[in-house]
Amino acid sequence: MHFPEDLGHGSLAARWEAQRQSAAAFRVPYDFRFADRQAESGIRFLHRITDDSGKNYKANHYDHGNGLPVADVNGDGRLDIYFVNQLAGNELWINEGAGKFRNGTQEAGVAVAGRVSVTASFADTDNDGDPDLYVTTVRGGNVFFQNDGAGRFRDVSRSSGLGYVGHSSGAVFFDYDRDGLLDLFLVNVGRYTGEEKGRGGYFIGYADAFAGHLKPERSEPSLLFRNRGKNRFEEVSRRTGLLHSGWSGDASIADFNEDGLPDLYVLDMQGDDRYYENIQGKRFVEKTGAYFPRTPWGAMGIKVFDYDNDGRMDLFLTDMHSDMSEEIGPEREKLKSRMQWNDAFLQGGANNIFGNAFYRNLGGGKFEEVSDPLGVENYWPWGPSVGDVNADGYEDIFIASSMCFPFRYGINSLLLNNAGEKFLDAEFLLGVEPRKDNRVAMAWFEVDCATEGKDRPVCVNETGRLKVLGTVGSRSSAIFDIDGDGDLDIVTGEFNSVPQVLVSDLSERLPISFLKVKLVGRRSNRDGLGATVRVVAEGKTYTRLHDGKSGYLSQSAMPLYFGLGSAKTVERVEVRWPSGARSTREEGISPNTLLELREPR
Repeated sequence: MHFPEDLGHGSLAARWEAQRQSAAAFRVPYDFRFADRQAESGIRFLHRITDDSGKNYKANHYDHGNGLPVADVNGDGRLDIYFVNQLAGNELWINEGAGKFRNGTQEAGVAVAGRVSVTASFADTDNDGDPDLYVTTVRGGNVFFQNDGAGRFRDVSRSSGLGYVGHSSGAVFFDYDRDGLLDLFLVNVGRYTGEEKGRGGYFIGYADAFAGHLKPERSEPSLLFRNRGKNRFEEVSRRTGLLHSGWSGDASIADFNEDGLPDLYVLDMQGDDRYYENIQGKRFVEKTGAYFPRTPWGAMGIKVFDYDNDGRMDLFLTDMHSDMSEEIGPEREKLKSRMQWNDAFLQGGANNIFGNAFYRNLGGGKFEEVSDPLGVENYWPWGPSVGDVNADGYEDIFIASSMCFPFRYGINSLLLNNAGEKFLDAEFLLGVEPRKDNRVAMAWFEVDCATEGKDRPVCVNETGRLKVLGTVGSRSSAIFDIDGDGDLDIVTGEFNSVPQVLVSDLSERLPISFLKVKLVGRRSNRDGLGATVRVVAEGKTYTRLHDGKSGYLSQSAMPLYFGLGSAKTVERVEVRWPSGARSTREEGISPNTLLELREPR
């Protein structure tokens, strides 16, 4: 067996000890643990990669992996998981309760076999009370499935107008014109593949794909589709002025001018991000500089949330590609990148941040970049999942982070929110790292160095058949209550491996108080996507934007989760619906339950 350079495992014990020593700084609960229950869950999904990320490794967008959406597809009140794949079909795993799942792919009809999928999003696009499903692919044609209400899906890609063929990535559903129907912003990366096909039928990526942003001819614009009703969509990018072209992978809604209309923040993984303000639900105007004069250069993940409970939505961005300019050791992982590429490659880096960015909302359209004081820098981050994992009322951050072969081992980050003052590293304290059985590597591929591998770096000083190991790593994640015990668990989408099912024992160790809120729109879209919800419990207010973002690329249909700290009563729940309507519930609110709120007609 051949090991790629430093597997990164040598530093794990020291990092574990450092976090144990730092525990005195924690003002919030941390006396609980996550444990990987993948075997017990019954989930047997296996992610399979293209040879571009293995035997014939090259730095292109196949190594970004895949998204991981979650929704209750069959209406039984439990959240199911859709795993997205590259060289094998996608799989839908049905939650049967108590942390157990079964493979429901065949009966649901959502395998999308024979295509290289990228991600998927759940959303109730026809307002019939069940989540529909949209899957993006690399040049295989995107697939739109309509749910029949019982968790069986029908392919309506052709009739819907959403069967776009290209290098698609994230799919963001939101109601930009407030007509009660969810529209779609489809994020397209750019042309990073040629015409030659490899094993499994994938289009082989360009060797210089990482420099694709320097080649305007490879541009592939992202697209806005308006929902006309009955799951039929029309492309309206030019009509609305939303003409976005960049090496983008994902986007998210936001409403930083607080006018009730969903605006759009679009990431650029090799250049400047863009923020588009929604003007009266009719058109979009680019307003990045007015809010964010400097954005990350290599932005990959995004989440809008209120980290300090001041009622204003803040913005967290993870920057993966800036970390690729220099390989560093664990001692520098909490520091910004020392950018090694020249200004020509960056296409002007003066207005960029080379690392994660956290914009604290000061109100009045003003933001302060506070990523370093808050301690949210990390290495090789893909996308953040946000949730209150200790139920103390402050939302925490899980960041799926890694590079896998041919790089060293990279840890996932779990950042506990220290009462809105700072985020503290807690992945070792809480059992997320090290992985189960201290697993850091697996067999990646085999090569015969005497015949097919003489020019490969792994074959230096080797002559025979070689089994090459690569480091394991996560690419995506979702935070939700897997087993119905009231605390939040974490599922990861792994690269070339099986998922982690990280189940929390918080509710067994500590008394917790929480509230789950499910929105049912009437004038608004049925999911209530775009709503802002405020829960007031014993004088404290907790605010959530219902945006469906649940990690790298994915959009999910899940109830909102509010940790309530020590509160035993809830005074009221306030909702600003996407339609502009407002409602307040003051009666019949019991902690540790699911509260369903219906929009007034």
